[in-house]
Amino acid sequence: MTSSLKNKISVLIITLNEEAHMKELLSDLTFAEEVIVVDSFSTDKTKEICLSFENVKFIEHKFENYTSQRNVALDLATHSWVLFLDADERITPRLKDEILHTISLENTADAYFFLRKFMFQNKPLHFSGWQTDKNIRLFKKEKARYIEGRLVHEKLKVDGTVAVLKNKLIHYSYLNYETYKSKMVNYGRLKAKELFAKNVKPNFFHFYIKPAYKFFNSYFIRLGILDGKKGIIICYLNALSVYVRYPELDRLIKKKETN
Repeated sequence: MTSSLKNKISVLIITLNEEAHMKELLSDLTFAEEVIVVDSFSTDKTKEICLSFENVKFIEHKFENYTSQRNVALDLATHSWVLFLDADERITPRLKDEILHTISLENTADAYFFLRKFMFQNKPLHFSGWQTDKNIRLFKKEKARYIEGRLVHEKLKVDGTVAVLKNKLIHYSYLNYETYKSKMVNYGRLKAKELFAKNVKPNFFHFYIKPAYKFFNSYFIRLGILDGKKGIIICYLNALSVYVRYPELDRLIKKKETN
């Protein structure tokens, strides 16, 4: 493989009704040789916005879970380096320069963690458990694969070395209360399906202690209290995801028993 081919990069994005994000996100990706959007049949203007960018390949694929959808996108990438982004993430100019410099080096890691700065609407959230948030976003395609069996909070398995980039990725996860609440409830239900497949049986600890501890840990131990009103909202909604998980798991178990 020649040096020029090694340094080419495929940007991958999975979407569903992301019209609020796509124009701004795609406008910042002109440095990439390939941008692939795998969409779960959005009903808003996501498709229209994506097709307005000449460098974007737009593919529609039925959503099963986050892991399988990411692996579908990964299989479509034609370059060795993959940059996997969520629609609500943004690359700063400094991070872009760091990415391009990193993949141009002779000796690199096989994958890189990105530290993320969580944005509450348009203002940064400094604590509430997000201060150490990081995800692998840049990696060599042939060295990584998303682990099957995880339906949400998908995990990338890397067969090689992993390092951390210095500049942070901006994460606009919280646009408004209802949108973020819907996302947390959906995560909770998907996690319930994952636990159901593992034959987990919920009990008092799962129903009451786990969601309460999630809030306590984020708000007090992880200093969400210092984020003021924003901290209360985020810590509550993140705990809500845990609270929703186990009644949904119990429902799935009872449904199976009655069939």
